[in-house]
Amino acid sequence: MTDIQKYDSNDAITEVVVHNGVVYLAGQVPDDDNLDITGQSKQVLANIDKALAAAGTDKSKLLSAQVFIKDLAQFDAFNAEWKAWLAGCVPPARATIKADLVNPKWLVEVMVIAAV
Repeated sequence: MTDIQKYDSNDAITEVVVHNGVVYLAGQVPDDDNLDITGQSKQVLANIDKALAAAGTDKSKLLSAQVFIKDLAQFDAFNAEWKAWLAGCVPPARATIKADLVNPKWLVEVMVIAAV
């Protein structure tokens, strides 16, 4: 049986899970929920970078992403940050879903899977 490694856990959630050379991140959210979609997107993507680094990988090894966005009118602004963040990388498979997020002030949440 292959080891399962879990990082940054509490009694409800684990932020990073690694199994069989694949890293699974919990949904990443902004640190400052008072920012606009551009600011929140930058924070979410920076949080993904940190979590992937903790697992020994980076965004160049993304396999898939799920983007949860509160208002589809803000999709283009999010996508501009996404494209800038992924510059130089082949983007992963991705789904974008309009969603009511747990914190009503969050405008975006992103969950990714990457190879280690």
